Amino acid sequence: MTRRGRGSTGPSRPSALPQGTYDPSRPVRELPDGRMVVAFHGDDDRRRVFDISRLPLPCWHQPLAAAVAERTGPGGGLRTFSAATTGWGAQSRLVKFLASLPQPPTSPDQLTPDHLEAFHDHRAKTTPTTALRDLGEARMLFTLTSLRDKVTAEVLDHIQRRLPTPRAPEPATAAPDAENPRGGEKRLTSGYSDGELERLLAALRADAAKVRDRIRAGEDLLRRFRADPLALDERDRVLGRMLERMAVTGQVPTPAAVRPSPFCPERQELAGQLFLRLRDLSPLMMLQAALSERNGETIKELPVRHRVLEDRAVELVIVKRRRGARRWFETVTWEIGAPGRELHTPGGFYLLLLELTARSRQRCTSSLLWSVWRNGHGAGLGVADDHYAPFQDSLSCTSVLPTVWAANRSRPLLADPQPSIGADGASPVTAAPGLPLQVSFNRIKTSMEVRRTKRMGGHLPSAAKSNTMQALFRNYLSGDPVITSWAEEVLGEALVDAEQAARRAHEQAAQAAGGGPRVLPGPGDADALTEGGLDADTARQAAEGSIDTGWTACADHDRHPLTQQPCQVTFLDCFHCGNCLVTRDHLPRLLGLLDALAQRRRELSDEVWWQRYGPAWVAIRQDILVKFTPAELQQARTEQPHDALLDLVENPWELP
Repeated sequence: MTRRGRGSTGPSRPSALPQGTYDPSRPVRELPDGRMVVAFHGDDDRRRVFDISRLPLPCWHQPLAAAVAERTGPGGGLRTFSAATTGWGAQSRLVKFLASLPQPPTSPDQLTPDHLEAFHDHRAKTTPTTALRDLGEARMLFTLTSLRDKVTAEVLDHIQRRLPTPRAPEPATAAPDAENPRGGEKRLTSGYSDGELERLLAALRADAAKVRDRIRAGEDLLRRFRADPLALDERDRVLGRMLERMAVTGQVPTPAAVRPSPFCPERQELAGQLFLRLRDLSPLMMLQAALSERNGETIKELPVRHRVLEDRAVELVIVKRRRGARRWFETVTWEIGAPGRELHTPGGFYLLLLELTARSRQRCTSSLLWSVWRNGHGAGLGVADDHYAPFQDSLSCTSVLPTVWAANRSRPLLADPQPSIGADGASPVTAAPGLPLQVSFNRIKTSMEVRRTKRMGGHLPSAAKSNTMQALFRNYLSGDPVITSWAEEVLGEALVDAEQAARRAHEQAAQAAGGGPRVLPGPGDADALTEGGLDADTARQAAEGSIDTGWTACADHDRHPLTQQPCQVTFLDCFHCGNCLVTRDHLPRLLGLLDALAQRRRELSDEVWWQRYGPAWVAIRQDILVKFTPAELQQARTEQPHDALLDLVENPWELP
């Protein structure tokens, strides 16, 4: 096959094929010593060999090996090192349990549903947190072609049933701390407050800048030593000579005048002049997680391969796990930013990390970004120095302890002070001192998801970046104190805006229709109404109730103030009309109308409710009821009718 590139194919031009036949390696292998193993090569480029021969029940080995190869193969569901290891653990536990029974099923055709039920009961008693997972993986194994034809129909029937409902675990209790000042159930994934996040990002950038300046200073000294050693003073010349040795061999010498020791701290400091160390990982990884708004697993597996787009952005393929088969890889484009701003942009910081890890990566030849130097004696390797990729073999093989980093800084990070609760349950004016800030990748991810959602105005389709809208709300936004406070603030502002809009609509309608309702507090007899300014005939009719409308009275139904024609508007518009009369006798019906509007508010959206009923509600609350005494309102409440007759003023098709 000699042709290369996309231009090697075209119409009437056959595709280039490799020479000879393709014979893929078989995952199931029988070794010369008689052992049977299954080779695994995952999508995360990690490998493992599962030894089937170590399991009991020899008659199970051949079909089980084929099933494990199918489950962990290219078309299976276990395509990462951790997933395959977890699945293998569940499968091996099942076989070992079956072998421990008084009458074990020596072959797959002897397996019964009672065996699977007994396995679940055993796991539920010993390890209840993983019982359902083990049973689910075992049942998944029997659906594969390698075992499906070798078990009975009763077993196949049994594995199609719904798994038992998991028992609700008791809420974990915790002592009061920065995240949970009152103790009790603790939410570990809640984000940071604005102040906590600002302090955390400032600390991460400060420590990242120290690492950057330290390695760049060492590289600069090495460059000057190679250019002209005699131009340096004696101290820099000695240090430059050691850096030259480190750059060529990758080994860190013991500084002069220092007692040789496998755990010499001076060697650690000298190694940091050119290489990234394990202790440097925490601030660098967390800052990259915050800038890129990705979780810790994705940050651990950042690749070296990338593409720079016009010096403005960097393009790379990242891994996002738990998305389903063949959906783990995603192409992202990260902004590089202006020179000197690499600590503020994800693309610029990614290129900086490539620079800081370059020398160690040359020694370990890893395809992943993170490559560091470590003391070989401390790692039990029997050598002085080692350069390795900490997450090459597994994401959990190297511990990254963010909280330890935060607590061991010269200026420890503290959570926001929490008000101390007195014995009487009241919060005093003074606040308790801040506790150490609990730092984790999950909390950083949650905080960044919350901030992005706020920037998008709460629009979940726009805010969903690396998760679905459902996962974003369920796992990051729901219950977070920052997003809850912001939502309450936005909702409060929306209600104020809606009320002000309804008020303006009422004022405009009232101004156009004669100035709004005329409220006559006090007695509702004809003499009192006449003294209130009504003519004798209108006062008499109002006292008798002959000019009453739905909830008020109308002084002149035949001449609307705006049209000078007979009134054609709905009774809800009476509250903006200059012909509207309100006396004390109308209060019971008005209070009943308010209750009906409150009920309708629970049935409609705020936008629809304010548009339909807001102006009338504002007129009643702010222009009518305020002119009556509390005693009059209390008396009217006792006479309030059960039916407010709101349905009679609306068309049936407008009802919710």
